[in-house]
Amino acid sequence: MRILGIESSSLVASVAIVTDGVLTGEYTMNHKKTHSQTLLPMMDQLVQMVEIELDTVDGVAVSGGPGSFTGLRIGSATAKGLGLALKKPLIHVPTLDAMAYNLWGTNALVCPIMDARRNQVYTGIYRVAARLEAVKSQCAMDMGELIEELNTFNQPVIFLGDGVPVFKDLIQEKMTASYQFAPPQMNRQRAASVAALGAVYMKEGKIEAAEDHAPDYLRKSQAEREREGKELLAGDGGSQPCQFNRLETEAP
Repeated sequence: MRILGIESSSLVASVAIVTDGVLTGEYTMNHKKTHSQTLLPMMDQLVQMVEIELDTVDGVAVSGGPGSFTGLRIGSATAKGLGLALKKPLIHVPTLDAMAYNLWGTNALVCPIMDARRNQVYTGIYRVAARLEAVKSQCAMDMGELIEELNTFNQPVIFLGDGVPVFKDLIQEKMTASYQFAPPQMNRQRAASVAALGAVYMKEGKIEAAEDHAPDYLRKSQAEREREGKELLAGDGGSQPCQFNRLETEAP
């Protein structure tokens, strides 16, 4: 089984190919370039270097969110285009599940945190010692509330993600349970984890047609929230406050 993985949910742009349980190749960049500039050239170079044709992949695994609205849309459009052109199924891999998969085998709780602004994070709580288990499915929540919840487990925690540098001081101040920060090779999104987890999901039959794929944003975009706020003000004369930061936190 050969799976192409695509990751574009954050500043990281990453593509990878996993073949029969082996990482054949991975190309990852964490630099300030738009994914529309990077993903396809990276993919082209990757398949040239591993000397395969894209039509030999069995499925396309894509990081399905949450994350950057623009990044997710670019990754989704890329995956959908490939799926339709190659007539291959897509595998929707939740972004935070794949991030937790980076730390496969640890006995600690794994807590990916992606900065969602306004003191909020996209997060989840996972066990990955023997299998990927979501103790708390991916959601959006206040960072302080997350720390309080983690402390109730009274178990070691490993944090990773771009939320770590943003909230490192708060973690150090408020965490009473023991914790660590993942090292550089494990602390950001990787298409290798998307592809590897995608292979697991494909064996379980968790696939979808390319035309049916859509990212999970977990909350509305800033533009949508601002528009709804203006409509609310126009409708009631401004007597009620706008709930710009209300999050939809149900797991996908």
